[in-house]
Amino acid sequence: MAAALGTDFIGRKGALFGLALRLSILTVVTLGFYRFWMKTRLRRWYWSAIRPGGHPLEYTGDPLEKLLGFLIAVVFLSFYIGVFNLILMFFSFSYLGDNFVAYAASFVIVIPFIFFAQYRARRYMLARTRWRGIRFGLEPGAWGYAWRAMVYWALTIVTLGALWPLMTFRLEKFRTDRTWFGSARLHQGGRWTALILPALPALLSLWGTLGLGLVAAVTEDPTPMLGLLLTLPLLGIAWVHYRLRALRYLTETKRLGQDVGLTLHPRLGRVLAITVFGHLLVGLFLGLILGGVGVAVGIVLGIGAAGGVDFEALPPWVFVIAGMVAYFGGFILWDVLRQVFVRMPLLAHYVATLEIDNAHALAPLAQRERDDFADAGGFAEALDVGAAL
Repeated sequence: MAAALGTDFIGRKGALFGLALRLSILTVVTLGFYRFWMKTRLRRWYWSAIRPGGHPLEYTGDPLEKLLGFLIAVVFLSFYIGVFNLILMFFSFSYLGDNFVAYAASFVIVIPFIFFAQYRARRYMLARTRWRGIRFGLEPGAWGYAWRAMVYWALTIVTLGALWPLMTFRLEKFRTDRTWFGSARLHQGGRWTALILPALPALLSLWGTLGLGLVAAVTEDPTPMLGLLLTLPLLGIAWVHYRLRALRYLTETKRLGQDVGLTLHPRLGRVLAITVFGHLLVGLFLGLILGGVGVAVGIVLGIGAAGGVDFEALPPWVFVIAGMVAYFGGFILWDVLRQVFVRMPLLAHYVATLEIDNAHALAPLAQRERDDFADAGGFAEALDVGAAL
């Protein structure tokens, strides 16, 4: 068997910090209009840093595609939700005398579009991704994915999470079996029952947490809630453990064509360390930056007051602008620092543990046609779901 093809990640924190900070500031200054260019440039940076076998991925998405797709999605969703909300409000007030049912139903009718948007966003992202000049692709099937996701989510909720492994496997198989790399189709092998054992610690932690809440509610005694100090951290760790084990199993049971396979070996300790210490660093640097800005502002105000400047005489819009700058500046720094200390290191760890088996079998693959579709992931942008990196 031929040697496995390794994957490298060459991105650096300093370069990402400067790029993400500039793009975030432009997005805020343009009142969000620049977000489509920001997402495109960030994806190009991340994709070029991922190099299976030394060859970088390419992202060929166009920001104008995203903008037009977003506008199409907004118009459609506004009409769809507006019409249904009017009908629901009419019947709710006419027959029930209350609007609670209408609000609940209006949320339910949006759920299929959330899953629809996630699938369409994945399809667009794959259609605009190339490796060694060959395009990825995902077949149409957003509505099929949406109704399946709703059914499996309903089963998972009714069984208090017991069928979560079934949902994980079936939805991933639906997506994978419709994914292509050039002229070769991916196939998801394996069985959903293989995910039951990895999910067991998370399920036990979840059921223990729910049980403590139920006991406290029935007995009207808050003492059992102290147990959440134990079960909630265990649930978090067990959940990450399940996600990693499921990702590893689902990756290693995929096949491209007949011969090409994948292996992935992310480490639980490394992922937890990046997540925990990364967020601590985010908080530390954010506190230092905001604290430094606060001290500088205090010094300026003190000097101005000593010089006889009457700040109360300044027009109100000055304070409004200053407040908006501080508000959005905090969010910009938070997101940029999370990119640098959490998202990028996690992605780099996953990429570094990915290998392609029998990569020589990729040589005969032919190019696939460019996949053009109207919304370009616009529904995910409009609903703010599934459209991240």
